[in-house]
Order: sequence, then C-alpha cells, then structure tokens
Amino acid sequence: MSVRLYDSLQAAVVDLEPRVAGHVGMYVCGPTVQSAPHIGHLRSALVYDLWRRWLTARGYAVTFVRNVTDIDDKVLANATDDEPWFAVAYRVELEFTAAYRALGILAPTYEPRATASIPQMHALIERLIAAGHAYVATDASGDVYFDVRSWSRYGELTRQNPDDMDEAGDAPARAKRDPRDFALWKGAKPDEPTTAQWDSPWGAGRPGWHIECSAMAARYLGPAFDIHGGGLDLRFPHHENELAQSAAAGDGFAQHWVHNGLVTIGGQKMSKSLGNSVFAADLLASHRPAVVRYWLGSAHYRSSIDYTPTSLNEAQAALDRIDGFLARASRRIADTRFADEAAELPAEFVAAMDDDLAVPQALAVLHDRVRLGNAALDADDPAAAARAHAEVSLMVSVLGFDAPDADARADDRAHRALSTLVDRLIAERREARESRDFATADRIRDDLAAAGIVLEDSPTATDWSIDG
Repeated sequence: MSVRLYDSLQAAVVDLEPRVAGHVGMYVCGPTVQSAPHIGHLRSALVYDLWRRWLTARGYAVTFVRNVTDIDDKVLANATDDEPWFAVAYRVELEFTAAYRALGILAPTYEPRATASIPQMHALIERLIAAGHAYVATDASGDVYFDVRSWSRYGELTRQNPDDMDEAGDAPARAKRDPRDFALWKGAKPDEPTTAQWDSPWGAGRPGWHIECSAMAARYLGPAFDIHGGGLDLRFPHHENELAQSAAAGDGFAQHWVHNGLVTIGGQKMSKSLGNSVFAADLLASHRPAVVRYWLGSAHYRSSIDYTPTSLNEAQAALDRIDGFLARASRRIADTRFADEAAELPAEFVAAMDDDLAVPQALAVLHDRVRLGNAALDADDPAAAARAHAEVSLMVSVLGFDAPDADARADDRAHRALSTLVDRLIAERREARESRDFATADRIRDDLAAAGIVLEDSPTATDWSIDG
C-alpha cells in the first residue's frame, strides 16, 4: 500500500506520487513571530513532524522547509521604543524554537526567514506584472497588487467564487482595481520604521504576507514540489493567494495541499479577545513534554482537538502504560539471548499510518502490543516479550515519544540510579527467601513499599514499579 493523504485541492484521499522517485519536498507555513506560541502552533508543527517522520520511515528522503514570517503588520504593531520589530521577531522565534525542541519536533532541512528572500519576492512580482496578473497602484503609494479577476482559477483551493468573497483587508481598497485584490508589495508608510523598508522597482516598502511563502517555497524546493502544509485557518486567504500567484506566474507549485485541524478551548476557538489562549510555555511547564506530544498527536490530524484542564490526564496514563512495559521488559530480557531481538513495524501500524496518517488507529496497535507484551511477561515468555518490546520501541520512535529533553534525561539518570539500588535489594530479598530468612525478605518488601515501590513476583523473576 502506498502512502495516502487527504488533498484539500482535490477534496479526496489520494496516493502520494512524488515528482522525484524516493524524494518528497515539503513546505509548511511556519509562525508569524509576533507573540508567544500557543498550543495551536504546537499542534500544527507536530502534525507535520509526524508526516515527515512517517515519510522518512517509509524510505523517502524528505526535504522539509518551514518558514519564519519575521516581517508583518502584527510584528510591527508589537514593536516598542525599547524593543524594535526585528528584536520582537527574534525573541519570539527563539520561543517557538524552544517549544519545538521540547516536543521533539525535528529541525527543518531549511528554516528561511522572510526578510532573507526579498530579491526572490521582487522577481516573482515582476513576473506577475509582465504576465498581466499584477499591477502597480496609480496613487504613488508604491503598492503592487495581484489582479484577482485576471486569474480565472482564483478560488479553486477553497471552492469559492470571487463574487462571494469579502474584500482583502491587507491594504486600503482605494487604489485597487477590485477590493478583493491582495497586496504583493506594500509601499513605505511615514509611520513605519525605515528598518522595515527595502528598495524595490516600485519604491521602498516591504512584502505582502502571501508573496513571502510563494517565493521561499520556490527558492528552497523549486517551482514545483510535492506537499504544502499548514493549519486549516490558512486555507483562505493565505493558501488560496499563494496558489493563485504562483500558478499565475507559471509555477507548478504544490502537488498536494494538506491542512491540519485546529485546537479549541472548552469548545471555543482560541482568541486573544476572549482571553482563553493556552500558551506553549505554560503547558510544557505543567506537563512532561512527551505527554503534551502524545495528547496533541493522538487525534487524527484533520480533526479539531479540544483542550480542557483534564485533557492530558488520559495521555499521561497511556504513556505510563507504555513506559512501564518498556522498563519492565528491558529488565526481564536484559541478560537473555533475546535482548537484541530485531523487529519490524507491525503491518497494522504501517497500514494505519499509510492511510492519511491515521495516528489513532496506529496508537491502538501500539497499545495492543503493550498488552501482549505484559501478558508475555506474566506468562514468563521472554521470547514473546522481547518481540513486543522491539515492536513497541520501533513504534514509539516513529511517533517521536522517545525524543529526549533536558528533564527527561535527568529523569532517566535518576531512574537508572534508583534501578541499581532496587535491583540490589531485590537480589538480597531473593537470597533471604532462598535461605528461608522470611523476616528479612518481608522487611525488604515492606521498606520498598513504604518508599512507593511495588514488587511483583513471578516463578522466575521479580518486577518492580513505582506505585501511582
């Protein structure tokens, strides 16, 4: 079975057929670095990290581009005398990077900033003007607009008729031929800093939002590539405008369009005006990053996911079951001939992930293997336990739940130290029982229980876990 994905342009689940055999070029709209990341940003980044990981697991070489929009109306609006716009952009970019790293999101192949591709934007705009699909405003503002009426396919991504669309709100309508025309280049304004202006054939100014992604995608992936991803809220106007301007300039652009669902808060859309945003730093401070990753990735990527204060409890319990089995199995098979058991990803897991990244079904396979592995340990079947351990480890790795962060590494060191001490006490207890010194054996069990460590005896071994 080939990898299949839901293509928003075709409105259907289709086979992924890369333009170059064995290689996938993927562009994902990254953050506009105006303010701190919230959990919606994390969800979108995680979705495409899972796509990238799965395509890599299926043998594709993936060139993954995620941009940073570091010049924008909102970035400029958040600047102060003490923190100019470029300082705001860099500070917030670092916050995004820290959140991505904590979640185990792989660094992109390229992560271009919009301000580093201004010449490429100029070239694309000039091609659009030459083709009759863009025009320079006649009011001496220096603005350049895309002529929506000149492109008969405008609206194809979102299946809209231009007559039914609201006017583009990215620039005043006074110099536009049609209020739906959108800005490709924004002429310099007296109230904006000179540091946010670049020379152009139409006068000093800065790029419009949509032209940035078209230029960067083409610069790093070529005029045609395989997948363009982003949040569902970007379909219109951003992705519709990207597609129109790139196609009108003669580029093949994205072969497939993929969109992830949004995060709601108690059934409501996150909004600054409602004051209900949950910021990434707060969520990652209150929960282990692996738990956040599990929760954000557990729903199908195209569905919405609702956050409540108890949302992550189930994710925590699920990860505890996985971690508990892996730790238990590692101890039991460590000194056996099955310790290096090789395995492949289960066929059911592969089928689920191939089917438009059906992570919920893939997680069901993962937890089924955990159940079978625990049953094998209970039955004192090290061969079956080792197979389950190897398969679970592979699935965990593909899903990124094994991605280390600073706290996880510290926890791992602490666990190894605790394991050394507990294993020694278990050995002393075993010797006491073999010599029929049951008082000592019971005392060791009671001491461990008082410390929150529970022992489970089987005919050939003793397992331990931390209670609760």
